[in-house]
Amino acid sequence: LLVNMPMKGSKVGVLGMVVLGLLLIVEFTSGLSICKMNDDGLTSCKPSVTQPNPVEPSASCCEALSAADLQCLCSYRNSFVLPSLGIDPELALALPTKCNLTSPPNC
Repeated sequence: LLVNMPMKGSKVGVLGMVVLGLLLIVEFTSGLSICKMNDDGLTSCKPSVTQPNPVEPSASCCEALSAADLQCLCSYRNSFVLPSLGIDPELALALPTKCNLTSPPNC
């Protein structure tokens, strides 16, 4: 499929597929972490960042978030990755405040 794509777009397409693949691996593989948040932390926060009925973050979510690299998590702000995983970016950006944590500047 990618073989027939023009060269200019193929690099972007391949990179996008690689990034998406890595994130899906992180999503479904135990023992890995993203932005210093392990599977358990990501899983405990997911009900707070998914529509249609998000819940207040649990203590375990806030604990995991307090150890996470918030600037790294902020880098996903405008990414297609969050919505593709069912995560509402606005709800995700609100988590630090709901957990009484300071959001990084410019996030």
